[in-house]
Amino acid sequence: MMIPCIIAKTPLGMEKTAAARIKEIKPYIKVEPSPKGYQGLLLVYDCKKKDMEIEEFSREIPEIERAYIVQAAAPADPGKIAEAAVKIIQGKIDENKCFAVKTVRRGKHAFTSIDVNAVVGAVIKERTGACVNLTKPDIIVGIEIIEENAYITTYPGSFVYRKYEDKKMLYSYTRKISVIQMPYLAEPSVSYKMGVRVGREVQNFEIKELIIAPIGLIDGLPLAKFIEGVEEGIESRYKIQKKSYSRIPHRVRVKMQDLYQVVRSRRDEPLIVLEPEGNYITHEKAYICKIFSNSKRINILAGSREGIPIGIYRIANRVLDIAPGITLSTEFAVVSGLIAIMTTIYDWVEDIE
Repeated sequence: MMIPCIIAKTPLGMEKTAAARIKEIKPYIKVEPSPKGYQGLLLVYDCKKKDMEIEEFSREIPEIERAYIVQAAAPADPGKIAEAAVKIIQGKIDENKCFAVKTVRRGKHAFTSIDVNAVVGAVIKERTGACVNLTKPDIIVGIEIIEENAYITTYPGSFVYRKYEDKKMLYSYTRKISVIQMPYLAEPSVSYKMGVRVGREVQNFEIKELIIAPIGLIDGLPLAKFIEGVEEGIESRYKIQKKSYSRIPHRVRVKMQDLYQVVRSRRDEPLIVLEPEGNYITHEKAYICKIFSNSKRINILAGSREGIPIGIYRIANRVLDIAPGITLSTEFAVVSGLIAIMTTIYDWVEDIE
């Protein structure tokens, strides 16, 4: 089989664009976009200086997300892939290093990607004495299987962008937050759409609860549509979270109470109003970190078309402005406030735990 010198990955549908750019830069190179119909792949042949060319492609062609030098090839069989992999790891992996095997399989086979990882990993471990570390390996043995062929490469573990590396998870703090939201009351269809947006945003943060807080006597139909939209927004986002998260997400609970009554009932808890009349949020960093440290529940009040009544300002512990000079729409007021608060406490998390 003809072995490519470089295998590159692009977003789906960008293969031909990346291939054209490669040909512009290096006309002598042969490029095969979407080999055997598999999108997101490029096979590059006839390279002269692989290291320099891969560096130039990575620098000049942003459509290429990752590019690797193919160091070995083998038939798509776990045992034969392992034999080929062992030959190229000499001098790269030893007993003082940790490694991981990552396989991407395309096509129909009698084995899975996990089977390949297990077989290749076991052989490398036996031959080198190196440890396996799937989280932060020193070296990754990458295997790309395209139907009957397997292409093997090695690259540093640092080449992989890790979404959560060295970051503090904040969802345990968002679950202390109770958002008290005045309902958006307009034409029923408009109220419903706004409710969907609000519901999706609060579920994004997995807050403790959302309290819909009208004032006095109001029309029932717009309120009903707003609540219906909120539940729809929460549920749609929750379903996505259940599929994509490695942990069990928290579904936001929805309650309703008159705004003045909910404020009265929670006067012994932190009450924060999000309105432009308040102090800029970064000036209240110490207070915000303190209440997240000492309180089981923090209440965030967000207005709607009319805003939070000024009389409640006197009862609230703080009135905060999260975007001076900018008027935020109803659905963005909540999400912007939550982002601002989480950003404010981020550097303090270790201190307040």
